[in-house]
Parts: sequence; structure tokens; C-alpha cells
Amino acid sequence: MAELNSFVDYFRKKYGARLQKVVVDAGFTCPNRDGTKGVGGCSFCLNDAFHPNYCTPDKPLFQQIDEGIEFHTVRYRHAQRYIAYFQPYSNTYAPVEKLRELYATALSHPLIEGIVVGTRPDCVDSEKLDLLQSIQDSGKIVIVEYGIESCYNKTLERIGRGHDFECARKAVEETSRRGLTQCAHFIFGLPGESLSMMMDEAQIINTLPVTAVKFHQLQIIRGTRMEKEFAAHREDFHEFTLEEYLDFMADFIGRLRPDIYIDRFAGEVPPRYLSPLQKGWGLIRYQELLAMLRKRMG
Repeated sequence: MAELNSFVDYFRKKYGARLQKVVVDAGFTCPNRDGTKGVGGCSFCLNDAFHPNYCTPDKPLFQQIDEGIEFHTVRYRHAQRYIAYFQPYSNTYAPVEKLRELYATALSHPLIEGIVVGTRPDCVDSEKLDLLQSIQDSGKIVIVEYGIESCYNKTLERIGRGHDFECARKAVEETSRRGLTQCAHFIFGLPGESLSMMMDEAQIINTLPVTAVKFHQLQIIRGTRMEKEFAAHREDFHEFTLEEYLDFMADFIGRLRPDIYIDRFAGEVPPRYLSPLQKGWGLIRYQELLAMLRKRMG
């Protein structure tokens, strides 16, 4: 059986310690929300469901970092080293000088050793990637996290993503050329994708020069366009039971290149955000799911 290479292990090997992400909200938006490519975002998205309450854009970055470190000190007592995670929305969607200022502010915090920048493949260019490379060259940790979601253009169009897979491949390859660590995000269970289509994505992902991957099962969020589509066309969705998803992920991970690390293999959304239309898995924390998957993988 294949082993699960955790991204945490990557950090330990490369930096000698666990690096705890501290989420910060720098007030970015998204071209799929501000009218540049669309409004309302992708059909599955409600950003409030995916980041902690302590980070809100009305607070200065230093305050968010301080509160985040306090939060993690309680939750993860062994956390000693921290990186600022620019997570909500598209965190390269601004002029490069604005990005330079925001990243520098976070990196000036005495307990922050690097940044994780969550963004979309269509929100980077050479100038922005050069900025991130220069930060890494200065001795700071830099990780770029791309929301790709699916390898299939038909799916990307259906969920209103606003870019195709070729755009994602180009961004990943340009990022790799600069020697930047990067993580790619995918969702399993999107409408129109069969189980075999999802499994075939492993071989496509293997062709991408990514360091790590992050997988989520599709969770239907209240008030989203996806919830309405789910109600009207439920037959188009593959709904994973917990046992089926664990079996699927054990097989899927076994098909990935052995040098690809797993950041996450399942998502957690606060129950208040979940649609009552979808039967969930109950209140199971990620660490419990991870233990179940490791047991399956031997």
C-alpha cells in the first residue's frame, strides 16, 4: 500500500519543525465577484464558511496574527513556528506594490517566518511571481496555494470558475520555474463528474509540477448557487458516504506521484453553514478522518 506523505512532514524535513498557518484576511476580493469575470463568485463558494472568526479585514494584520497565534497556542500546544496564511478570496488580486506592502507587513511580525498565498491561477503574472520569488530569496518561507478545483473544463465552466484548466497548468508551471513551493486545491463530487472521472484526475495531477495537493469533498453550503443546482439536479452529483470517500482517497493517493505531499484530503465546514439538503458525515474532526485513512492505507 502507498504511504500518505503529509505536508506537515514536508515542513518538518525542510525546516526542522511544524509550521502552523495563521489565517489573515487582507481585504482582497476576486475577479469572479467584482464583475471582471463574474459576480457572486463560484457556484459552491461562501467564503465565510472557510476561514476562522478571528480574522476579519477590519482588523490590522498584526492584530489578526496575534489573535491567530493565541488561538493556535491553545489548540496546538506544540506549535512554535508560524506562517501567515493569506487565505480568503484571491490574495494576488491587487497591484504588485500593494501586494509588496501587505506581505512585508505580515513578515515584519516577529513570530512570522513566511507566508502562504491562496489565489486563483488567473490572478498571477510574471511580476507577481517575481515578487514572491524575491521574498523567498530573502530567506523567508513562501508557499503559493492555487484553487484549481477540477481538471475538466466542462466542470470549471459549469461551476462558474472563470478560467480553464490550461490557465491553471500555465500558472503552476510558471510558479515551479521560480522554485516556489506550491499547493493545488481540488474538489471531489462536483456536478457532472463520475467516480471514474474523478479517479482519472490523479494521472493529470501527476503531470503538474506541484509540491502538495489539498482535496475536499464537495460540501453544499447554504445560500449558494450550488445549493439551488443540487436541489434541482441532484442526479448530477456523486454523493460520497464517509466510508466510500475514505476508500476512494486511499486508492486516489496511491495513484499520485510519490513526491507529492498531501496537505488535506477532506474539508471541514461549520455545521451552521451546511445545507440541510445534503446528508453530512456528522461532527468528525479532520484528525479523526486522517487516522481512519491511515488505517485504510496500512
